Amino acid sequence: MDKVLNIIKNDPWLEPYADAINGRHQHVVEKEKELVGKKTLSDFATGHMYFGLHRTDKGWTFREWAPNATEIYLVGDFNDWQEKPAFRMKRVRKTGNWEINLPEKAMKHGDLYKLKVYWEGGCGERIPAWATRVVQDEQTKIFSAQVWNPEKPYKFKKKTFTPNVAPLMIYECHIGMGQDAEKVGTYNEFRENVLPRIAKDGYNCIQIMAIQEHPYYGSFGYHVSSFFAPSSRFGTPEELKQLIDTAHQMNIAVIMDIVHSHAVKNEVEGLGNFAGDPCQYFYQGGRREHPAWDSLCFDYGKNEVIHFLLSNCKYWLEEFHFDGFRFDGVTSMLYYSHGLGEAFCNYGDYFNGHQDDNAICYLTLANRLIHEVNPKAITIAEEVSGMPGLAAPFEDGGYGFDYRMAMNIPDYWIKIIKERRDEDWKPSSLFWEVTNRRKDEKTISYCESHDQALVGDKTIIFRLIDADMYWHFKIGDENGVVERGIALHKMIRLLTASTINGGYLNFMGNEFGHPEWIDFPREGNGWSYKYARRQWNLVDNPDLCYHYLGDFDEAMVKLIRSVKNIQKSDVIEVWHNDGDQILAYRRKDLVFVFNFNPTRSFADYGFLVPRGAYDVVLNTDNKQFGGFGFSDDSLRHFTCADPLYAKDKKEWLKLYVPARSAVVLKRVKD
Repeated sequence: MDKVLNIIKNDPWLEPYADAINGRHQHVVEKEKELVGKKTLSDFATGHMYFGLHRTDKGWTFREWAPNATEIYLVGDFNDWQEKPAFRMKRVRKTGNWEINLPEKAMKHGDLYKLKVYWEGGCGERIPAWATRVVQDEQTKIFSAQVWNPEKPYKFKKKTFTPNVAPLMIYECHIGMGQDAEKVGTYNEFRENVLPRIAKDGYNCIQIMAIQEHPYYGSFGYHVSSFFAPSSRFGTPEELKQLIDTAHQMNIAVIMDIVHSHAVKNEVEGLGNFAGDPCQYFYQGGRREHPAWDSLCFDYGKNEVIHFLLSNCKYWLEEFHFDGFRFDGVTSMLYYSHGLGEAFCNYGDYFNGHQDDNAICYLTLANRLIHEVNPKAITIAEEVSGMPGLAAPFEDGGYGFDYRMAMNIPDYWIKIIKERRDEDWKPSSLFWEVTNRRKDEKTISYCESHDQALVGDKTIIFRLIDADMYWHFKIGDENGVVERGIALHKMIRLLTASTINGGYLNFMGNEFGHPEWIDFPREGNGWSYKYARRQWNLVDNPDLCYHYLGDFDEAMVKLIRSVKNIQKSDVIEVWHNDGDQILAYRRKDLVFVFNFNPTRSFADYGFLVPRGAYDVVLNTDNKQFGGFGFSDDSLRHFTCADPLYAKDKKEWLKLYVPARSAVVLKRVKD
């Protein structure tokens, strides 16, 4: 009991809920014993090695879990899509599994196939649930599974890789929209054209969206149909492996957005009604459908579903060498309400019986499995309710995620940009928002992700500048709106990135203020790819202001990474004055000074810091970043003694702080 209550020791407000916390912990302990017996979770999570299509020494073996089926045939190119006796599967005795063994010549690499499934009162074609390769016909738009057995499977050049999390700097990206051209980009194009940019910018991790196969491109990959198949829109499994291997050679970790919170409703392509049982994989009754997402909710209480999902985690880690996952939609999993319409105002809201203990158990098991398979793996929870313990160790009573997304921060930036005049931005509130987190849980801080870039919303740069980006973003032609936007874009990023306690995330292109929104091809826009791409030519153009923001982001990331484990150091407030709109804080030998005042610059503004000499290492007002260059950053700053603070070994650091700018200084070692 003592170990379990460590999260309570860290937060006395949890004391009244000790029984619930311990109960959830015991649920996981008991479920793990039930599933694995004397073995391990890794031994258990091997469904992908049993189910699906496998090449054997004797030929081919195919298995599927379909307890409600009465007959199943393999149909495909190899038998003219006809139900033939030689391709009729047999039920494995006393199970819901079906199996067939075929000679080597029965099928070949590249053949398309499906299952023809019969059940009481009906039948239908289905794509195997464990299919590892699914392709879409360009003309008919029909999806089929594909036999994937290349003569030369990809061999990883970098056998082992350890992510650099000191700190973790994540570049969130999407393969298909990663190119300038109005089309779907490929794994190879991303590897050749985008990875070098990410490496140059200094990010040490990419988080790839839309990897699992999804029927509708515009779903951004969040309506998954085939959980074990990397999306064939972008290329082959071998090309994805090469991308990951190349990233590792560049010392860049690769994590994927994994979607286990729901599944697409589709029946022919997905799991919606696999063998005449709409609830084979999903909850029954009113809990089956997600009311807001038009999708289906997994039944995390079924051992077979846990087996499917845990095997999915292990598959991506071992087969593709992914370094971990960002779990999508965790809030939706945690609550019967999916978090909809709930305020989450106090701790009681996390322990009032509205939580899905099955889902909590699954998420905890998933974290235990992932770290068993790869102790260095990274797991991140996208969770908005603030569930305590989510990113705390299992041994302490937590769910075992390494990080949780700091989803309050982007919401806050949007709110103040929309609702407050610049004169009303209070540094005390800004500082509170970017540092408000549980001490025992690491977070991923970010100003904006893909969520803020989708059609119907606006990126930070567009909220700040709007239409003037089209007319006044050429160097030398900036107006006051553009100058304000460029200045605040840099300050917002610096404040967010420099106060991390875990990691920082940027969405592809936002580092240079990519204009406009993301809008995938759809009927409403004439199936256009105009907004489903990244216009790298903008940041590459030396005549446009975009490169100012891109250059600043590169310098900022380099600075943060230059201090090893800066995320573990204390963020110590030095000073704030909401009237002046001045904020200062320090981390190790770095001092960060912000002046959010839109009109007032301050000369000889004093801050009490450890005595010594300080050099400027980053200045948002530098001309190379689109600033005015009002300060001479080559000057070394020396502190001034004050007998009142001698005992604290602090002295006055007096600076000229221009309006709407931020500067970072580093203490020079004696």
